[in-house]
Amino acid sequence: MNKVKLKYFFRDLFRRQGEKKPDQQLIWLVGFLTVFGLIMVFSAGVAVGWQKFNDSYWFVKHQIIFGLIPGLIFFAIFAKIDYFKLKSLAVPMLVFSIILLILVYIPGVGSGYGTARSWINFFGFSLQPSEIVKLTFLIYLVAWLSEKGEKRLQDLHQGFLPFIMVLLIVMLLIGGQPDTGSMSIIVLTSLAVFFVAGGSLIHLSWLSAAGFLGLWLMIKFSPYRADRLNTFLHPELDPQGIGYHINQALLAVGSGGFWGKGFGHSRQKFAYLPEVAGDSIFAVIAEELGFVISVLLVIIFIILMLKVFKIAQKCPEPFGKFLAIGIVSWFTIQAFINIGSIIGLLPMTGIPLPFVSYGGTALMTSLAAAGILVNISKQVDLD
Repeated sequence: MNKVKLKYFFRDLFRRQGEKKPDQQLIWLVGFLTVFGLIMVFSAGVAVGWQKFNDSYWFVKHQIIFGLIPGLIFFAIFAKIDYFKLKSLAVPMLVFSIILLILVYIPGVGSGYGTARSWINFFGFSLQPSEIVKLTFLIYLVAWLSEKGEKRLQDLHQGFLPFIMVLLIVMLLIGGQPDTGSMSIIVLTSLAVFFVAGGSLIHLSWLSAAGFLGLWLMIKFSPYRADRLNTFLHPELDPQGIGYHINQALLAVGSGGFWGKGFGHSRQKFAYLPEVAGDSIFAVIAEELGFVISVLLVIIFIILMLKVFKIAQKCPEPFGKFLAIGIVSWFTIQAFINIGSIIGLLPMTGIPLPFVSYGGTALMTSLAAAGILVNISKQVDLD
């Protein structure tokens, strides 16, 4: 392939004849978050990688091999293929989602880490199904909502109850692992899409009341959830036990100050802070790069949210509109829950920071979802 053909290949990778150009700002925002994430995974994982695997680059290498490379492949595919074709795959995606979640419970296939059994292993490779289900279930839900229409969604029997039934199946399968963090993201994202699609506020109020009751029951009859709530309310009570994680995270964030200690100079990453390259990576960012960069990262997530909301607003049909809102709601809700838990505004939940935290399945799925957003942006006129 000569240079001219190569040039046109990359030019046409995200654009078919007659299509508008993809939104360049959207691509730059996703690209920045992904590259920034790789840099911070490298920094955060150096000490733990050497301690556990005798390889300081273990975390960043695995993130590239099992997250970035497959993620970029899916990004390119979904950015190229018309997003509307996903609608015809909605039901197979729901079935695929349920199968993945069931596989977690099969001995020899499912595997656990800590108190959660949330992974499946195939030929030495591991996947976290709940991360994939965030996208596949969302596609099914959006396809169903766009077909129903606002009038039928307002009806209890045609809209609300079927929505609750299918959501409850996924909730039970994820909640039983238990993976409360992922379950919360899927529920909140689903509610956001249901509301935007025209769901009844009265029905959503009923659901909110039932949700608070369910949360109270889970806390009352699950000791570790009760401990998490007590730690959130009183992190100083058991700093060497259940409160260790949040106390070390707050210590990292506070010691970073305004400008940070400098890239690579975190002290908490040296076997003090749990999940240092994963769920706790924002604490390392705050410690090394300081308050200013931490706030800029939050602003970038807000800019991404507003950009995609604008794309959704211009989208000419409901499937693309709801899908864009669902994906960016997922990214935004998850980012702010992750950051909120690290700085003590929310209970610790154990969910990754989108595009930034270590986790191959999470990065791969997020890049695939970003590819869909790029594809939707090519169907709208943002000028």
